Amino acid sequence: MTEPPASPVDRAFEVLRVTAGGTGMTLSEIARETGLAKSTTLRLLAALERNDAVTRIGQRYRLGPLVHELDPIPVSPAYERIRRVLTPFLAHLFEATRATVHLATLHGDEVVYLNKLHGPRPIPSPSRIGGGLPAYCTGVGKAMLAFDEDAADRVAQGPLIEWTDTTLTSPDALAVELAEIRRRRRAVDRAELTPGLYCVAAPVFDDDDEEHAGRTRAVAALSASAADESALARLEPLVTRVAAAASRALAADA
Repeated sequence: MTEPPASPVDRAFEVLRVTAGGTGMTLSEIARETGLAKSTTLRLLAALERNDAVTRIGQRYRLGPLVHELDPIPVSPAYERIRRVLTPFLAHLFEATRATVHLATLHGDEVVYLNKLHGPRPIPSPSRIGGGLPAYCTGVGKAMLAFDEDAADRVAQGPLIEWTDTTLTSPDALAVELAEIRRRRRAVDRAELTPGLYCVAAPVFDDDDEEHAGRTRAVAALSASAADESALARLEPLVTRVAAAASRALAADA
């Protein structure tokens, strides 16, 4: 714990600095690390959240979209190619499902959202184009981790923070889940990051050979969201079919 900073601006920056040091921290954890009273910390977090400097997901806080805008993830030619080739398939998935849909890729231990289309009744979601979220508790993240052994091993070393009561926080449980995703070629997010937000995701490969693709690293993933877990069964075949077509298009663009 540090000495509490003196001025309100100093305090706000200290809260931001501490929040940036974790992958998701509670109010109590931030207050303890900054040495500030919980009431003061809550007031500062509320101001930072209003200005998009932090995002609250459930009971935890992490850096918000403003910080990503000020320090964006570098745009690589590979990311631009994925966005260019796969955005038409994202649009097709949107038309087929009328749900909020995402296109993402892996960046370290997180997913980076390359594109997002909002459904007619958008579900509150922390995802932002150009922003990142933990891979192990998002549908798109698990869909890619299942086909990237190195990334999966790195993520399993933790921390696997419990964002909701359905978050997978055990490396063994995550490994079992990823094995099932490899078998089914699709992933499900059962409100593991955000309460009330479910989704189905499928990996996209840079190889259109079905047998070979199962041994190839996924370069992206597509997903469709729902506010009710019962809607996932309807979305699963649509997401899987569009992702397979996207893989063929990406392979043809090589």
